[in-house]
Order: sequence, then structure tokens, then C-alpha cells
Amino acid sequence: MKSSNGTMPRVAIFATATLAAVLCGCVTPPPPRPQPPPPPVQTNIYAYPMNGQTAEQQDRDRYDCYQWAIQQTGFDPSSPSIPPHERIQVVGGPPAVPPGAGVATGAVTGAVLGALVSRPRDAGAGALIGAVLGGVLGGVAESAQDQQAAQANTVVVQRQQTAQLERKAGDFKRAAGACLEARGYSVR
Repeated sequence: MKSSNGTMPRVAIFATATLAAVLCGCVTPPPPRPQPPPPPVQTNIYAYPMNGQTAEQQDRDRYDCYQWAIQQTGFDPSSPSIPPHERIQVVGGPPAVPPGAGVATGAVTGAVLGALVSRPRDAGAGALIGAVLGGVLGGVAESAQDQQAAQANTVVVQRQQTAQLERKAGDFKRAAGACLEARGYSVR
């Protein structure tokens, strides 16, 4: 259906674009899935007496070597949490796109489209409406991208923390094992 001045198709296109913009603005990404906790760090050390040590001597040697390994490595496997000074902080570089770029891009694109689909004498109003709708859509898209980037950064931090904890546990096991071997135990 075409009117005499050709505005009907423009109005239909603008109405369709507006409806799509409103519907897209209502859709949000699903909430992030909770990450499973890291597996517990294993620090089991099996020491077998080779020189006939008594049960009391074995307990004393295990305790002394445990304490010595903590002093040497700074890692205590019985600690309920990691001390704040051992936490990893990942500092990323500057964002690839400056904050607000999605809003600005959406507003400019919306203004151009709004001016194109409106009548020539209403181009200013069409551009204004398009800019507002485009800015809203750009903001929604930018927010979704920010959430995805934050989730990815959280996973990287968790993996780095787990790797550091496993390295410290390995150092602790080697230190305690060396101490027990020096006291006459076979360590596995």
C-alpha cells in the first residue's frame, strides 16, 4: 500500500524498527552459572619408619617436619583459607572499547536510520527518536558484553588461584618429605 507522497513504507519501516528495538531491549542474557569450587589440594604424605622409631617418636617427627615445612614454604595445608597477602589480583589492561562506546554507536546509528525513514520535514524528529532508541539498544549490548568479560575474568582468576595453591602444596609436600627422609623415614 503506497500513499501519494510515499510515506507509508517509511512509516511501516520505522514502526518495525521501533518494535524490534523495544523487544531487543527487553531481552537480557541469562544469569551467570555459579562456578564449581576448586578441588581440594592434596597434601597427604606417607612416611614409613625405617629405623624402628617408636609411635611417640613418629608423632614427634611428623609434627616437627610439618612445622618446618610451613616455615620453609609459607603454606599451611590446615589453614581454613588463604591469607589475604597470598591472594592473586589480576589487573587487566585498558578496555578494548572505551566505556559508553556502545551507547554512542547505537545513538548515532539510530539517528541516521531515524532520519532516513522519516519524512523529509520530520527528519529531525526521526533522528531524535532513532538516537534515543539506538542509545538504549547500544547500552543493553554494552552491558551484556561487560557481563561476559567479567565472567571470563573470574574464571581466569580462579584457575590462577588453583594453580598457585597446587604449586604451594607441592612445595610443602617436598619440604616435609625431605625432613622426614632426613630423620630416617621412607616417604611416598
